[in-house]
Amino acid sequence: MATLEDISVSALINILTAFAFLLAFALLRIQPINDRVYFPKWYINGGRTSPRRSRNFVGKFVNLNVLNYLTFLNWMPQAMRMSESEIISHAGLDSAVFLRIYTLGLKIFVPMTIVALLVLIPVNVSSGTLNFLRKELVVSDIDKLSISNVHPKSIRFFVHIALEYLFTFWTCFLLYKEYCNVASMRLNFLASQRRRAEQFTVVVKNVPRVSGRSISDSVDQFFKTNHPDHYLCHQAVYNANKFAKLVRKRDRLQNWLDYNQLKFERHPDRRPTIKTGFLCLWGSKVDAIDYYKQQIKELDRRMALERQKIIKEPKSILPVAFVSFNSRWGAAVCAQTQQSKNPTLWITNWAPEPRDVYWQNLAIPFVSLTIRKLIISLSVFALVFFYMIPIAFVQSLANLEGLERVAPFLRPVIELKFIKSFLQGFLPGLALKIFLYILPAILIIMSKIEGHIALSMLERRAAAKYYYFMLVNVFLGSIVTGTAFEQLHSFLHQSPAQIPRTIGVSIPMKATFFITYIMVDGWAGIAAEILRLKELVIFHLKNMFLVRTERDRERAMNPGSVDFPETIPSLHLYFLLGIVYAVVTPILLPFILVFFALAYLVYRHQIINVYNQQYESAAAFWPHVHSRIIASLLISQLLLLGLLSTKQAANSTPLLVVLPVLTLYFHKYCKNRFEPAFRKYPLEEAMAKDIMDKTTEPELDLKAYLADAYLHPIFQTFEVEEEELVQVRAVRVDKYQSHVDNEQTSNLSSPSSPHQVDHAASSAHHHAYHPTSSPQYVYKTSSPPQYSDDPTFPSYYSYHHEAEP
Repeated sequence: MATLEDISVSALINILTAFAFLLAFALLRIQPINDRVYFPKWYINGGRTSPRRSRNFVGKFVNLNVLNYLTFLNWMPQAMRMSESEIISHAGLDSAVFLRIYTLGLKIFVPMTIVALLVLIPVNVSSGTLNFLRKELVVSDIDKLSISNVHPKSIRFFVHIALEYLFTFWTCFLLYKEYCNVASMRLNFLASQRRRAEQFTVVVKNVPRVSGRSISDSVDQFFKTNHPDHYLCHQAVYNANKFAKLVRKRDRLQNWLDYNQLKFERHPDRRPTIKTGFLCLWGSKVDAIDYYKQQIKELDRRMALERQKIIKEPKSILPVAFVSFNSRWGAAVCAQTQQSKNPTLWITNWAPEPRDVYWQNLAIPFVSLTIRKLIISLSVFALVFFYMIPIAFVQSLANLEGLERVAPFLRPVIELKFIKSFLQGFLPGLALKIFLYILPAILIIMSKIEGHIALSMLERRAAAKYYYFMLVNVFLGSIVTGTAFEQLHSFLHQSPAQIPRTIGVSIPMKATFFITYIMVDGWAGIAAEILRLKELVIFHLKNMFLVRTERDRERAMNPGSVDFPETIPSLHLYFLLGIVYAVVTPILLPFILVFFALAYLVYRHQIINVYNQQYESAAAFWPHVHSRIIASLLISQLLLLGLLSTKQAANSTPLLVVLPVLTLYFHKYCKNRFEPAFRKYPLEEAMAKDIMDKTTEPELDLKAYLADAYLHPIFQTFEVEEEELVQVRAVRVDKYQSHVDNEQTSNLSSPSSPHQVDHAASSAHHHAYHPTSSPQYVYKTSSPPQYSDDPTFPSYYSYHHEAEP
């Protein structure tokens, strides 16, 4: 059982660690060589260029401006300067609402902390029950601040019940206001958006195969029959795994060609050569530029043949299609209604935005989806119980005093004062953090296997799994396991009638373990997030060994995005700990407040300067946030109800019974009142936007606008039809544009055809490849923060090889 001294040692270690991380970040971020690591968002938006240009050799690597070192902490006020509306414009609604979770935590816990510390701490301390139980139970000074220190049958429990009601009403009031605000923000965001392809498009799955008719013909006939006034066109989906490999290979060859062309321009008197043997280590030497041009030409021929093979092969067509309508109203009606008497056929949903599509899962049949979900559910269940083993081990580290009584031979090893404080105050939280490190990646893979077709939905399902894992293993598992280790001696030497009393007293004692976990994960862990040490090291390693062109350098930046599958469930755990222990052990609340305040500042900076979100879901995750905070309230109430029952508080305990009922009623009301805004698109809003479009742009060719919205690179030409200028030391050279962006091709397996398969072959030859052929979904960028180096705006497709040698 960790003592106040152990907690103090842990706090000191974590505060020093967090301070060291923040100080290192403040110094590293102002160095020119690290600019792309700490400001990649502005490079992507075109609002910043490398400060290494026009500097001497040393100045390209180290900031020589002394004034910048005197103001190295100015990132904090800069992070707070951008308003919420500017963040929405700059990073999207998802990022802005994500930050509101932290402000909600501060709004909830600041008043709760003040009231709990001023009221409950004196009530708990003055009772002194644990002073009489030291011979029976393992207790610490922190336990004297908890409800465990209150004498059974005490009238003081009415204070705890009253504050439980007060905290519940306060939390529900803030949740209602926040749900209302976020729902309004979502509707306003959708209403203010310019025309986007997904507003007019639905995805249709499980299209039945009809003998003598292609999938494309079936889709066309079905929607012309059932949606005659609004159906516009559709895009079939093809299976092209082999083609995807060719695309990735061509991209690598194109990159090598760019590199050798730049190399030749630096040394015009010597053409680069390459060996044609294995890994280019042996074999005959040939001209590198001619070699890669010939390889690309041959690969283009193979890709064209493979493309035609896919088009002509009926089995390549998947029973999935993107169907577009001539109005938002028509798309809304189709997406939100059942299309067939058989509910397993012609399944329609809103199409994800093009960058949100997860192509691999588009072709999974309905029956297979059901089997996959069952298998994954069983796997998650098994994983939760498998992880109970390391959780139990972690808890054994947190309870050395209880372990000493059971195993006295360990006493000489852990009796040293500092080691004992380190083991009990710091190591348990760190060990648990390490065990949880790989879990989100495992859950993401499981969610992919489940068959979700949108990255946003995939991440929300992974977040749900992680939340249940944190609830069962980290919270409930820590309490149960900790109690068993901690009270083993007491359980073996008392009558069975006394065991419930022992459990009731010892549950609040786990606050010490959660305090150490909050400090490791919520203090030092958040500070490590802003340092980006892993990304910093990887960027410089890539820059040294792999970067050959400016395009390589842009890919090496790796801005990342808010890790919703891991971050939001962790937030739910902090809400759970704060709400549960607000009445039980209120001394935990200040540690929660430090986490919310520090995390809000750090993530605000990261969203403004670093993260580049993969998709925009318009805050579709908020209903999950709301419902899981409600779950935390219910767990808190039931835990307090069970705890008071062990305290023989027969007069006060029944007063708590009505509180869970009121909480559930509140949740049901909010679900009916606000959740439809996150699940459905109002027909009234759709019609209003359609009328506005017809008024402002009566001549708009919507079919042409939507024809290529979900067009896959399989139907884009692979012949380079235009040359781009590459600037290298003021010398312009030819540059072949990259065929397909690497990130897009990494998830490639089910490309889409143009809107009619019958014309696919002919239309394919009339599409020139561009980096993004679908409509652009780039948010209007607000002005970047003012730094010592004024940003300029380079040509989007120029290579500035001299920028970063």
